[in-house]
Amino acid sequence: MGNKFEDLIAWQKSRETLKLVLTAFEKSRNQWFVEQLFRACLSVTNNIAEGYERNNKKQFIYFLNISKASCGEVRSMLYTANDMGYCSEETGDKLMKMCHENSKIIQGLINYQKSKML
Repeated sequence: MGNKFEDLIAWQKSRETLKLVLTAFEKSRNQWFVEQLFRACLSVTNNIAEGYERNNKKQFIYFLNISKASCGEVRSMLYTANDMGYCSEETGDKLMKMCHENSKIIQGLINYQKSKML
């Protein structure tokens, strides 16, 4: 692990997803939906950062779990976005793949941190 949360691939990939969500939904008329989607995406990145900065493995794992759960919330909202036509199917699929990848990376980081506690 690096010396700062910005070095974590999980944080970097989550940040990329957040940027794409902002771009993809910036012209959406359903502002409350977009705000909730943005907050869920932001929760992924922020919880990785907050957990890392606590400098405690147990707390880092706790915040990584929150971050992973937020990935699930984002995916759930993306299904709704696709169902309601809030974004193109192509964009929705791309975001969904990014979220699945983020979730796997975060789970890998959780597993790694747990293994270092043994």
